Amino acid sequence: MYLEMKVVAIKKMDLPLVKEAEGEREFRVEVDILSRLDHPNLVSLMGYCADGKNRFLVYEYMPKGNLQDHLNGIGEPITEWPLRLKVALGSAKGLAYLHSGSAVGIPIIHRDLKSTNILLTANFEAKISDFGLAKLMPEGKEAYVTAKVLGTFGYFDPEYASTGKLTLQSDVYAFGVVLLELLTGRRAVDLSQRPNDQSLVLQVRNTLNDRKKLRKVIDPELSRNSYTLESVAMFANLASRCVRPDSTERPSMEECIRELQLILRTNSKGLSMALHKLGLN
Repeated sequence: MYLEMKVVAIKKMDLPLVKEAEGEREFRVEVDILSRLDHPNLVSLMGYCADGKNRFLVYEYMPKGNLQDHLNGIGEPITEWPLRLKVALGSAKGLAYLHSGSAVGIPIIHRDLKSTNILLTANFEAKISDFGLAKLMPEGKEAYVTAKVLGTFGYFDPEYASTGKLTLQSDVYAFGVVLLELLTGRRAVDLSQRPNDQSLVLQVRNTLNDRKKLRKVIDPELSRNSYTLESVAMFANLASRCVRPDSTERPSMEECIRELQLILRTNSKGLSMALHKLGLN
């Protein structure tokens, strides 16, 4: 008999007495949704276990950890712009799959997209994880009204926070925040700043469509010879539209995919032209 040895990641979910029902709901939602999903940019659920008050989820192992660690100096720095674009595009494809309803017949809202929930393979392929707060969109509806606003501070769609109406565009807002993290290398929330400057969106919103100001917010860790200002400006413009306060003005995830593909091509073409001028290719 042949036994295959495989490294996996195990997520333990404790069920606290005060919020036991809530914890059990999150566990069941995650198992139910993940068991029906099949996409290269979503983490794969390999198994689960319920033992007394403990709940365990067994995932495929992601050797590069999460995106935030790589942007904040904990993991290996991602200094190449095309690699950051690759992560953005992979994440966009995963979200678009959820929103398409391909897996369960109706769209799924992730509701907690953030850089710590974007895991990376050895080749820096992005995979979205943590579906404990996900919601199935009611059939024929464009919004889901919730009694309690759930998610992570810094990634909250302001429209959802103020009205309780959860939409696919709520995920687009959070995705826009991740794009800003990829662009600037900063955290979505910086509690060391003054209250009005803690949110990354508020810090950079007025600079994203001004090319002169934009240079000041580009992550200094990025290798200068890996990006063109044209591609960075296009990326910043996309991010700015994703985080617009009015959800109807945000692009869909399918539109984000198309734009990111164009940005990748624009960057590659621009770098090739620069090398040609220098006589290096």
